[in-house]
Amino acid sequence: MKIVVVSAGLSSPSSTRLLADRLTAATLQHVDADTEVIELRELATEIAQHFVTGFPPARLAAALDAVAAADGLITVTPVFAGSYSGLFKSFFDLIDKDALTGKPVLLGATGGTARHSLVTEHALRPLFTYLRALVLPTAVYAASEDWGEDGLAQRIARAGAELARFTAPAAVPGPGAAPDVDTAAAIAPRSPTGAITSVDPADGFVTVPFEQRLAALRVP
Repeated sequence: MKIVVVSAGLSSPSSTRLLADRLTAATLQHVDADTEVIELRELATEIAQHFVTGFPPARLAAALDAVAAADGLITVTPVFAGSYSGLFKSFFDLIDKDALTGKPVLLGATGGTARHSLVTEHALRPLFTYLRALVLPTAVYAASEDWGEDGLAQRIARAGAELARFTAPAAVPGPGAAPDVDTAAAIAPRSPTGAITSVDPADGFVTVPFEQRLAALRVP
């Protein structure tokens, strides 16, 4: 199993790469997988050449192939002018239109202010939905003031557990097994099919039909 991490940070070190590394570490707490990090700033010239010539240089071709072959993706971009960076968008413009179909993708973004916190929803999520990827419920945005705060650490942990769950469903305990408490709390809201679920520590993961939930809310 392989998880590919795409980081669009422009400096070294960068908060974008830091967030990518923390999301990767959170995922690997729940699943055994090989990882590969693609730093887009190192491919900027090759990306521009591909647009002009129509042919990817060797390093870019290897990166595109790695994304297409991955079992899951972690993608993190800095925010420019209220959206993803041009370098980030240019790279995914070169991805084959069918390469991400059904592939679990964890979204991340970094910025200088919390005002851009919805960039994951109004920019990143529509992009990967258009590419028919399986975009995970939890996206992580980190503003400058978020670093070191418990809230960011909790979002990272939840997102990492979700990627592990959707990348390798067998890694999650089934009926009769006691789930890891942290993993269960992070991934309980939805099953791989999107169904709302509940977690019973004694029985593992139990899907509760929507009709049953509605019936419980009716006034006698």
